[in-house]
Amino acid sequence: MANYLKIMKRQLVIALLELGWTYRRIESETGVRRETVSKYDDLRRSNPAKVFPGSTGSDPPTESASDSNPAKVFPGSKALPPRFAAAEHRDTIVTKLDAGLTAQRIWQDLVEDYGYAHSYESVKRYVRRLAKRRRSVGVYHSAPGEEAQVDFFRGAPTFHTETGQWRRPWVFRMTLCHSRHGYEEAVWDQKIETFLRCHENAFREFGGVVRVVRHDNLKAAVVRACLYDPDANEIYTAFSRHWGFTALPTRPRTPEENGKQERSGGYVKSNALKDRRFECLAEQNEHLRRWNRTVARLRIHGTTRRQVIAHFLESEKPALLPLAAESFPFFQSGSRTVHPDGMVEVAGSFYPAPAHLLHETVRMQWDQHLVRLFHKNDLVSVFHRLAPGHFHPRPGGSPYEVTSTQRAFAEKLLAHAERIGPELRRWAEAAIEERGVRAYRLIQGVLSLVRTHPRERVLWAAGRAAEHQLFRYRDLRRLVETAAEPAEERVLLTEHDAIRPMTHYRLEDLL
Repeated sequence: MANYLKIMKRQLVIALLELGWTYRRIESETGVRRETVSKYDDLRRSNPAKVFPGSTGSDPPTESASDSNPAKVFPGSKALPPRFAAAEHRDTIVTKLDAGLTAQRIWQDLVEDYGYAHSYESVKRYVRRLAKRRRSVGVYHSAPGEEAQVDFFRGAPTFHTETGQWRRPWVFRMTLCHSRHGYEEAVWDQKIETFLRCHENAFREFGGVVRVVRHDNLKAAVVRACLYDPDANEIYTAFSRHWGFTALPTRPRTPEENGKQERSGGYVKSNALKDRRFECLAEQNEHLRRWNRTVARLRIHGTTRRQVIAHFLESEKPALLPLAAESFPFFQSGSRTVHPDGMVEVAGSFYPAPAHLLHETVRMQWDQHLVRLFHKNDLVSVFHRLAPGHFHPRPGGSPYEVTSTQRAFAEKLLAHAERIGPELRRWAEAAIEERGVRAYRLIQGVLSLVRTHPRERVLWAAGRAAEHQLFRYRDLRRLVETAAEPAEERVLLTEHDAIRPMTHYRLEDLL
């Protein structure tokens, strides 16, 4: 036994078993696990009756079981199957197996629910003995040009020149479900751009587009897998609209829905790539094209019983949709939160958002040339793409960075001075040239004089200050106040002690 109890505890457990207590009740009262209780229950039941001296009892066996003669088996008769301790719970075990439970879980449930007193190995042996139930599985049939299935699988070892190591690239495979004709391409990654480029190459190789492309739940196609309503990647959705097909993800953990692709991928690995090595990715792709042309499309398919290329040319190619006029304009997308400064970061550069979207979540789409800002599926703004580390100006604003440079602030001050008058603009530019960044606060102070004094007086003072190279706030304010003082009116006096009357200036008095 795995666990040994002290004598008092063991006697207590046996006494409670004699009273008919259940294993669960004994465990709650004594703290002894149900498995241990069940083992003491088996010992209690299997102990033989005591035989006292002089009493008649059965003689002990003289030979061991291994020395005894086995039962005879006559020709044509069947030996009895070995007995299993778990056989009495057969219906329960079969039900749990159909529910997908493991042997370990079934043993745990038997111990807990039925007080099963035997080991996990006994359940595991019995589960192996049970014959698996067979069930019929339907076959997915597709009309010509109706469906294709795509997937990635590991290719043959290939030398990676950038890392100097041997790596296994990914092999993209698209299989037409009606004719089983396929396209293979080896790539180093499964990024969305690579995924879409492989689609386009396959469509051009087939000379048309199918109506449905079935794929598994890889990130390039499905953002969030769900049994009933998966979230598709918006870039892949736009790509499918561009080429005119419908993207259909398989249900999670149901590879049989993508069975034709799973089987064709295994065929490529075992027939075209097994035990091969390539010096570069281009060499592996060249081998795949040659193998498809000389082996894969010339074979007689085991299900259709027809040559793959002949079946494709006769039945499937005429049913394909026409190719798109041009390649899909690839773009990237993502959600962003508008920063407190009103900017949105995309690929290391910053773009302005309207003020009412501050701290809101917006959707950004960008390609090599343009950046688009969406809010609730509505296009809000379009910007030209900037290099990383640059700020896009607001419409009608300064061409400099809005938030982090003093040049933009200087341009703002000069623009304000320009709106007041050209004299003030010339003085402000001279002040910045003379005093540098210390002139910014000076200009702010002079601009504030317009609130309390007429615009003409401020412009006159600015012109006089620029003429005499006055770049101090007190000088400008004094000039403005001087221009504001009223001029004294001069009145000629006719009577004064120092003024003699006009009669004193008679001509006769002078003679």
